[in-house]
Amino acid sequence: MQSIAIIGASNNKDKYGNKAVRAYKQAGFKVFPVNLKEKTIEGLPCFTSILDIKEPVETASLYVSPEIGLNLVEAFAKKGIKQVYLNPGSESPAIIKKLKDKKIKVLQACSILAIGINPGAL
Repeated sequence: MQSIAIIGASNNKDKYGNKAVRAYKQAGFKVFPVNLKEKTIEGLPCFTSILDIKEPVETASLYVSPEIGLNLVEAFAKKGIKQVYLNPGSESPAIIKKLKDKKIKVLQACSILAIGINPGAL
């Protein structure tokens, strides 16, 4: 089973950080919501850091500002994340460079559309 960490996951159903959790869950992924304040999101345990997840995670999807994302790249590398979705609004030249320097594949796309789900339908 493929796994994904949703960074900036939310309990607000209107936010893309929540739509991504629901979309990936619906598509059969093992989903790890990451949010500093929440305990659960969509019935899943929420983690304060990607490093708190005990299982391997292949992909991360960012729903945070580029500045916050930039500070997370070291943790992604340490966790062994292979690819990161930079959703619209989370990208910057600095984060792209830092991810590439760590040999992490950069996917500049809506991670929900990438699995064939229309976020507007969620």
